[in-house]
Amino acid sequence: MHHIRNTLPDIKARISQQLAKYQTELASLGGALGETNPGSLVLSTITEFCAEFRQSIDGNTNDLSLNELSGGARISFVFHELYNNGVKSIDPFDQVKDGDIRTILYNSSGSTPSLFVGTTAFEVIVKQQIRRLEEPSLRCCALVYDELIRILGHLLSKTNCMQPTNKLVTDMVSMQACYVNTTHPDFIGGHKAMALITDRMNANKPPEKPVDPKKIPVNALNNGKDLDADFKKDEGSFFGSFFAKDKQPKKRTVAMEAPPAVIKPVASLNDREIMETDVIKLLIQSYFSVVKREMIDMVPKAITYNLVNFAKENLQRELLENLYKPEVLDELLKESPDVVARRRECVKMVGALNSAEAIVAAV
Repeated sequence: MHHIRNTLPDIKARISQQLAKYQTELASLGGALGETNPGSLVLSTITEFCAEFRQSIDGNTNDLSLNELSGGARISFVFHELYNNGVKSIDPFDQVKDGDIRTILYNSSGSTPSLFVGTTAFEVIVKQQIRRLEEPSLRCCALVYDELIRILGHLLSKTNCMQPTNKLVTDMVSMQACYVNTTHPDFIGGHKAMALITDRMNANKPPEKPVDPKKIPVNALNNGKDLDADFKKDEGSFFGSFFAKDKQPKKRTVAMEAPPAVIKPVASLNDREIMETDVIKLLIQSYFSVVKREMIDMVPKAITYNLVNFAKENLQRELLENLYKPEVLDELLKESPDVVARRRECVKMVGALNSAEAIVAAV
């Protein structure tokens, strides 16, 4: 009798320990009768999952990593590091050379050489460079999408999110390219660009000696083009830079031949061409910097609005529409035979342990 009394506390403790173990396992399996309301189980799971997804993007999750960027911080890294540096690294003159600008200047002036630097050449070149911003912008969309997939797996539908976002970014580049706003407050403008280039060229020239106007020969006026000037003097033509200078001396009378099929500049730029080319380059550099700043600011906003916020606000609705259906619920909550057998065993053990605990308590 004394032996039974001495061992009762240990028996009670062991029974209580085993009972708590099986009750916990039974609860994880859905209780003695399983999940009585499968719809509420799916609804609560979807709600909890979407809440964790939003918290991960906003940085409000409790399990923030101490060793690496995660969640929304990775999206911010794509915006402010990868895309920012990618756009800034585009040089408008790595594909357009001075000779190309000179050729466009001549082509844009048509049959009549222009008296001033043509704006058509500037617009043609700057629009070509703006189009180059489309590739890194679309790449930014893809990288952000990959980060969203990284957060929630393969639950986002690429068709619903990516196509509108890509179209919006492409339209933003097209808007920048279709209208060149030369009145933008940050744009240098033609007059200021001309003044800067003129001052730069004048600063590089050696100082000229003062000349007495009374001693200037008659044929030196107006570049030697006065009526009594020596018209026989060999002068370069307007398109002189398009032909080599080492040709044979011209005769007084030559037969006019058809121009070659392809006319390309072969000589170095003259002073006028250097001035016009530098003005165009300065205008392109100024306006392209304006466009890059606007794209760096607007593209992350467009992606956040069309892609990130879309995922945060519509994920739960998409999951409910596709999963919260009677025919789908039955399939989702269909239990395997192993789970059913294990629940039956846990119910049997809990019943036996409750009986044992009652018997021991009665002693």
